[in-house]
Amino acid sequence: MTQAMNAALSALGAFGTKLNVTANNIANVNTDGFKKSRAILQNTEPSGVAVSVNRVDTPGWPLPSEDGSTEPRESSNVELEEEIINLITTKHTYEANLKTIKTEDQMLGAIFDILA
Repeated sequence: MTQAMNAALSALGAFGTKLNVTANNIANVNTDGFKKSRAILQNTEPSGVAVSVNRVDTPGWPLPSEDGSTEPRESSNVELEEEIINLITTKHTYEANLKTIKTEDQMLGAIFDILA
């Protein structure tokens, strides 16, 4: 496998993880006390992408108690605007890596045609 293909496949896996993290955040936007996560991508050697998932412990908005008690409640710290931007950028980077794999496949096909 070529270095470009390896890097693109590695990135697809990492962006798949990032997409799952974003989807989980969106699914829990209305869950009291939920803390969002972030997928952090890093280059690896010789070529590839590693992903680590980190919890973001910023507080959510304070909410009134449901049962009249004085126990404080907190909303989730998920901001839908931020999550939508993450979805859009993940979509575009995923498509770019798919295009890299397709182009690499076409180049290898052309080389095999020349050699045959």
